[in-house]
Amino acid sequence: MTKILLLSPHTDDVELGCGGSVAKFIEQGHEVLWIAFSVAEDSLPEDLPKDTLAREFEKVIERYGLEPHNREILGFRVRHMSEYRQDVLDHLVKVRSQYAPDIVIGPSLHDYHQDHQVVANEMIRAFKTTSSIISYELPWNNVRFDSQLFISLDEGHMQRKWEALQEYRSQMLRSRGYFEREFIFGTARMHGVQCGERYAEAFEVIRWRL
Repeated sequence: MTKILLLSPHTDDVELGCGGSVAKFIEQGHEVLWIAFSVAEDSLPEDLPKDTLAREFEKVIERYGLEPHNREILGFRVRHMSEYRQDVLDHLVKVRSQYAPDIVIGPSLHDYHQDHQVVANEMIRAFKTTSSIISYELPWNNVRFDSQLFISLDEGHMQRKWEALQEYRSQMLRSRGYFEREFIFGTARMHGVQCGERYAEAFEVIRWRL
């Protein structure tokens, strides 16, 4: 059994970047700890409760068949994470000590969202000597992405990813293209073609320990 740490700057980033792989990890019996650094209260429309994304994230955890102890929700302000870099690092160092993950999966260093940059950099600082580190792809935030690793997926993995994303009703209502089924499955199909599989998700390799 492999211990896998998932780092999500905001509640939907992991699902979008590697939700099919998460389904595969769980199916294979690996242990998962999933950390969401922000529930982005300030980004929600005024007519929605501030805890909307937190509640939607909890439904995602249930959808994947995970338990409450498999997740942490932190309270960093959306788009202000750079003000709390040391706090982000301190928390990751604590997780490193208590959880000791074999693999850490987080955002890319080439991701231009300011919060994603903070988590990506502090992830490397915290785990560079202790864990394998890979980064998931969020194409709308990347000018560059080096697809160095592919995780092959089947129709069931992709369906579980899609069902998890549908729990984010607040985001679906905003008509964002990257929440569309055609985009989700099309991107996975493209990466599948790249590696000779039906579907796949792509990752950058920061560090790999054997």
